[in-house]
Amino acid sequence: QVQLVESGGGLVQAGDSLRLSCAASGRFFRDYAVGWFRQAPGKEREFVATVSRSGDYTYYASSVMGRFTLSRDNARNTVYLIMNSLKPEDTAVYYCAAKTGSSRTGAHEYDYWGQGTQVTVSS
Repeated sequence: QVQLVESGGGLVQAGDSLRLSCAASGRFFRDYAVGWFRQAPGKEREFVATVSRSGDYTYYASSVMGRFTLSRDNARNTVYLIMNSLKPEDTAVYYCAAKTGSSRTGAHEYDYWGQGTQVTVSS
């Protein structure tokens, strides 16, 4: 099993940047692909980005491509989501999730979830 804790959320203005972290505990973090999802009030949880177990493959939702960058440091059991040029529509609770095997975009395919961190972008 793996336990996930997100951090780094906050209140920022449009155009600002944030770095979210997802710290994992448990053994063999390198065996897990990690995804980020977000959920805005009244909306369904949506895929943001995913990184493979080794970190050499990443995939982004079209809404964040070119603005968000996902990376991982397996030595520190941590995944980072750097969010640049933030927009008000990026406002949501951001969750990281982990699964064994390959990266996927469906939330239902992830087995372990963090508690989420709030990101609020004001206009």
